[in-house]
Amino acid sequence: MTDSLRMSALLAHPQNGGVRAIAGPEDAEWTGVVVETNEDALPADGGGRLAILTELPPTRPWQQDALVRRTRDRGFRALAIPHGDNFGTGTRALADRLGLTLLHADRPMLLAKACWQLVEAQDALTLGYVRKVAQSIEYHANDLTDLLRHLSSSVGHGVALIDAEGVLLEVGGQLAPEVHAAIDFAPWVDLTRMPAGTAASVRVDSPSREGLRLAFFGAGLDERQVSALAVAAEVAMPAVAARILIDEVAEVSDASVSSGVLRDFVDLRGTPDPEVERRMLERGWRTTGYHLAFRVVGRSRVDALQLLRFVMGELGRIPVDSHATTTGRGLSGWLTFSEPPAASQVEHYVAALRDLHVAARRSFNVATGVGSLASGSAGLTTSLSEAADAARIAVNRSNTGWFVRVDGLGLEQLLLAWTGNDTFVPAARSLLAPLQSGGGELLTTLSAYLDHESAVAPTATALGLHRNTVATRIQRAQELLGVDMSDPEVRLALHLACRAVR
Repeated sequence: MTDSLRMSALLAHPQNGGVRAIAGPEDAEWTGVVVETNEDALPADGGGRLAILTELPPTRPWQQDALVRRTRDRGFRALAIPHGDNFGTGTRALADRLGLTLLHADRPMLLAKACWQLVEAQDALTLGYVRKVAQSIEYHANDLTDLLRHLSSSVGHGVALIDAEGVLLEVGGQLAPEVHAAIDFAPWVDLTRMPAGTAASVRVDSPSREGLRLAFFGAGLDERQVSALAVAAEVAMPAVAARILIDEVAEVSDASVSSGVLRDFVDLRGTPDPEVERRMLERGWRTTGYHLAFRVVGRSRVDALQLLRFVMGELGRIPVDSHATTTGRGLSGWLTFSEPPAASQVEHYVAALRDLHVAARRSFNVATGVGSLASGSAGLTTSLSEAADAARIAVNRSNTGWFVRVDGLGLEQLLLAWTGNDTFVPAARSLLAPLQSGGGELLTTLSAYLDHESAVAPTATALGLHRNTVATRIQRAQELLGVDMSDPEVRLALHLACRAVR
């Protein structure tokens, strides 16, 4: 073998015979490798190569020193030997002074094979990776994470599913942020080398999720290893794409079932129903205990399943029993406590839900409402209803960060209760009747004005009117209704009425 060989690449090889560096330069590079039984069989000219011996080393320190000196004098830059970790500290220090890398090898012949693959057998290295990927694909994986775990275990390197925003799933290690930032998401295959690590990635051809890449990564990999891993990634990609589709179909089906269970439960309005209770328990949803419900809704179009996936991941960080499912254009969920939490604990968990909301808004245009703490089956229904009401208010509350808690609403809570009453809509129509004349332009203007948080300029822009026209109409509406719109509770009541009439 006459090509160059880097120690970092050898250490990164998944089947390197259990090689470990015990002395000498940390990242040595050699011109090739020689494999012999013992030192006497080594050629006189080492030529800057790695010498691999299959016999055990001598046990006496002076013999070990002599072996190291003679190997270096012949021109070798490294020596790998079984039980090399038995070399004494004096011999290791000598190797450091001579610049000779000492390596321990559990299986010298497997180490020799790894060297051969890295130096002269690029195709064999690639074929080895491909065979391991094929074996992983034949395995019946439980889900995408299980599939990636088997790929990583077989190939011997880290495997990650990534997009431009970050790492979605990874096993077998951590993809360094610097490496992720350097990956080019445009080409079909990308090879990335950075001081922090190396990655070979391929675009995932998934019809449901764009911008995904499958990356095989590791530290110390050389160009030959990265190229071989790129081929392995291409072979593995169709199986990963298929697994994503299978998991998403199962996820959609499960979300549909769970959404139906919650809808049936809420429709009972606290009335006991053994069948619904059984279906709740099958999903691990307890109706006993104390519950704090929340609702997250889109302020614009959102992918409810993607939102649910994100929220479930964030709920996992909150140390309490939690559940969520898609409902309508958002999702509903709740935290469950077996014992009544103290007031300070409730505040802590509300703060945790606020943090969840803030995190969600980085990727989704959502508003969040939180209900009050309630107990039992009827209490869960009440808290879920309150959370839905609070979310409807939060949609237009930029001043609270689009996050509203029912317990902090005061009189607004009573107004919300009215909206659930059959008399609310007729009452709203009666209240706003003075604005219906003249084609209803005063009602349209007032409604838009309240939707834009009582701001004249945005209202004028939305309606295509002059600011003075909007201001005049709002003043006229106040006079006809006999109200003071500087009062925030009056504005809320009018806003709810306008929404009910619309």
